[in-house]
Amino acid sequence: MNMLCARVLERPVPYATAVVNLLGAAVIGMLAGLIASGRVQMEPTLRAFVFVGLLGGFTTFSSYMLDTLTLVHGGEFGIAFANVAGQTALGFAAVWAGYAAALALR
Repeated sequence: MNMLCARVLERPVPYATAVVNLLGAAVIGMLAGLIASGRVQMEPTLRAFVFVGLLGGFTTFSSYMLDTLTLVHGGEFGIAFANVAGQTALGFAAVWAGYAAALALR
């Protein structure tokens, strides 16, 4: 993802991490919606493994923070702020949209 963002956007920070985080947020929202709707059954231990282990490992909070620090150190305060605010707002929207989409599949 870093290489793709570097080619397309001329820099990977913070875009590559944002793409992975937003994709992961949408997937976790959809999976939560499928579980809530009863379409998917998952034991609590497996659910913790999938949500925290797999999806938590796929999304990259520490990379997100490092990207933000890198931007701040480079004097790009506006982009750093937009990274934090944007990923938080868009991440919530992605979880909500995934959840809503899963519930609409009934």
